[in-house]
Amino acid sequence: MVKATLRGGLCAGLMMAALSSASAQVLEIGMDAGPTGLDPHLITAFPSFMVVNGNIYEGLTAVDKDLKVGPGLAESWTVSPDGKTYTFKLRQNVKFHDGAAMTADDVVSTIRRVQSKDMASPLASRLAAVETATAVDPQTVELKLKEPSAPLLASIATIAIVPKSVETNKDALQKAPVGTGPFKFQEWQPNGFILLSKHDGYWGAGSPKLSGLKFNIVPESATRQVGLTNGQYALLPNIDAATALQLKGKPGVKLGETLDLAYTLIGLNTSKPPFDNPKVREAVNYAINRQEIVDAALFGAGVPGGPLSPALKNWAVDVAQFACYKPDPAKAQALLKEAGVAMPVAVTMNVLPRQDVKDIAQVVQEQLNKAGFKVELKNQEQGQFIQDWRNSNFDMFASINAGSPDPDDYFYRTFRTGGSTNVFKYSDAEIDKLLDGARTMQDQAARKAAYDEVQKKLACSGPVAHLAYGTLFSAMRDKLQGYDVMPNRSLGTLRGASLTP
Repeated sequence: MVKATLRGGLCAGLMMAALSSASAQVLEIGMDAGPTGLDPHLITAFPSFMVVNGNIYEGLTAVDKDLKVGPGLAESWTVSPDGKTYTFKLRQNVKFHDGAAMTADDVVSTIRRVQSKDMASPLASRLAAVETATAVDPQTVELKLKEPSAPLLASIATIAIVPKSVETNKDALQKAPVGTGPFKFQEWQPNGFILLSKHDGYWGAGSPKLSGLKFNIVPESATRQVGLTNGQYALLPNIDAATALQLKGKPGVKLGETLDLAYTLIGLNTSKPPFDNPKVREAVNYAINRQEIVDAALFGAGVPGGPLSPALKNWAVDVAQFACYKPDPAKAQALLKEAGVAMPVAVTMNVLPRQDVKDIAQVVQEQLNKAGFKVELKNQEQGQFIQDWRNSNFDMFASINAGSPDPDDYFYRTFRTGGSTNVFKYSDAEIDKLLDGARTMQDQAARKAAYDEVQKKLACSGPVAHLAYGTLFSAMRDKLQGYDVMPNRSLGTLRGASLTP
């Protein structure tokens, strides 16, 4: 009896030790907000993107930490001489999390799904050039384009490949995602956590090294910070400068950083007064002091920015070339008088519920109110903010949006007439012509010249007042190795990360 008890206790102890060892390899992550859904074709907000991109889902191509495009689920590809036919060779032995093999049929179905008007994917514009997608054989996909598309390889990196069975289903992936990535969905407790476990059938040799990822939803910044310093969490990804400053130098904590591709912005609804008038939009830009925003709201950790991040060294126009980036409240008021609007111009600004965005909104409110506006801030919960954004239900809004390695990915869907994220209802024939031309050009210098013109026109009278690009920080325990901060905010490098004892 005693021997049985001892043996049972010993077995239980060994089992607990084994479980403890296994759980130690689950990376505990602290994030400020939970996703509103996990379908990668429908929900593109940061809380969803950080969970699914590169972890649960993958594209045919992939973007690395230097923003270079390379192989993803396609190991290679060829392009026809006229630039209108792309043939992708898929990797062997790629499996979805449900154990089914990924084939060319799934890729073709995925492309149809994103292009479907019924699906209304905000990513649809990224596939606008694709006329047909064909499964040549189980491992080969052919895309025929309406016209050459210079940004195609960068664009499809963001198109997650999903099973053919969900092509017309808008609900299946929202709460139970199925991808090919290194981690698979296990559990979601709303307002609590999302747990991903290791995908044992993952195609990448030696990956992942972690046994899982647990995204703990912790709205309070102070609570997340305490959790990191006491070891409860091993990673706080994509934090703001204020949080980074408070964590700098803490024992056992290290910071990773890079210049953010994401941009802070004030969005303007051009479909109704007063922002249907380009002079009023220009007045907004003259009223804003971007350096003051960087200093006050980003704690100096950032740079004033135009339509493209300075991280895109081959594309971004220096903001010194934008006349309206020199703050001039008097000029702003003069433009409002020219526009013939009643002053002060009363408008409501919807505010994304992030602390850095709230801080920026308060600074912008004060600046605009000194230049002939009367701005009321409307703080919203995330779901309502996104719904109002998608429905163009706003006068103006303060937010932060993801950037992309190729200008077309942001510009075409956002500023082209009818673009899938043109919630501003903006339409300009000259911009449309420049964007249509630039995406078909094969010559880099010609493309840059076109996008230079786009930036100069958008900067002062477009539907977005671009504000700043911050330094993007991630805080982590020093036992976390192999994780690199990505300029596009993806956590995809976690596939190669590990926790040292």
